[in-house]
Amino acid sequence: MMTTASNSASETRRAAQTARRAPGPAYAVGPDTASGSGVADAVPAIAVGVETPGGRRRRGPSERNRPLWMMIPGGLLMIVVIIVPLLLGIYMSLLDLDQYTLRQWVEAPFIAVANYVEAVTQTELFHGVWLSVSYSFIATIIAMPIGIAAAVATQNAFKGRAVVRSVFLIPYVLPSFVVATVWRTMFQPGGIVEHAFHLFGADPGLFLNGPNTYWTLVFVQIWASWPFIYLLALAGLQAVDHEVHEAAALDGALWWTKLRYVVFPYLRGPISLAFIIGMLNHINNFTLPFVLFGIPAPHDVELLPVLTYVTSFQSFRFGLSAAMAVVSLILIAIPLFVYLRAVKLDDAETPGGRK
Repeated sequence: MMTTASNSASETRRAAQTARRAPGPAYAVGPDTASGSGVADAVPAIAVGVETPGGRRRRGPSERNRPLWMMIPGGLLMIVVIIVPLLLGIYMSLLDLDQYTLRQWVEAPFIAVANYVEAVTQTELFHGVWLSVSYSFIATIIAMPIGIAAAVATQNAFKGRAVVRSVFLIPYVLPSFVVATVWRTMFQPGGIVEHAFHLFGADPGLFLNGPNTYWTLVFVQIWASWPFIYLLALAGLQAVDHEVHEAAALDGALWWTKLRYVVFPYLRGPISLAFIIGMLNHINNFTLPFVLFGIPAPHDVELLPVLTYVTSFQSFRFGLSAAMAVVSLILIAIPLFVYLRAVKLDDAETPGGRK
């Protein structure tokens, strides 16, 4: 009887292996409890996913369609909030839309790309683009080392670190109009900044009008934006393995060598992301120059968002301002596309990345 039971078990295992290797639908192998013979029966298995002869997993209808159903709420929100306003803005940029045709803007004269031609040839569009890009680049480049230095300084534990980190975040948590209002009060004639220069015997001139307005805007933008760099750099520093620090200390690495070869490689991703987000935010920043300098703004700080606002709500050329807004969108999309392309290439070069 022992031999018979062993033979039955062996036959059952061989039948199971044969069923797993056989092509076609999956089979559930088990003893025939009804007859009590112990002979394995092959019963078709009911499963959501089964192995096909090609080695690919076949999914059932519900499993195959589930991701599409889950994307419907987000897709509808994206269409209503992003796609529809974008298409309306592009359509408005092709119309001769002003204060006379605004009430019947659907029936406004269609002038194709005439607004774009006028924006390029008869407005200060290129001047606004140059100011927006240059001031954004300068502010971001200067804010990056400040944020990285603050993150490195507050990485290790020390007494009062929580207070220091909270103070560092004050410029970031304040709304833009509050920042602009405070600095406008400080930079106005007779303000605290002018008195500080007079203590050293210097006459700085006007900060909110004249040739100093551009650098005033850059300075205020740096003060308001460096905590964002600090947050992303601090998050990158938290990803550095503690064993790496210990290994560098055991090898006798100096602080600069440790920063260059141990810490900075971990910060490449967060800093690249901070640079792109900072550039996009500064290029599209309207609140800070609007509140800081008012309307009409000085010529040296007439950025692209300010120029678009003046064209739309002071000159009432809504079609022309829509064309400027589309140009601004293209300007923002270029660095974003470059960053996404760089991330994709970097992911493809890593082990296991998709080519």
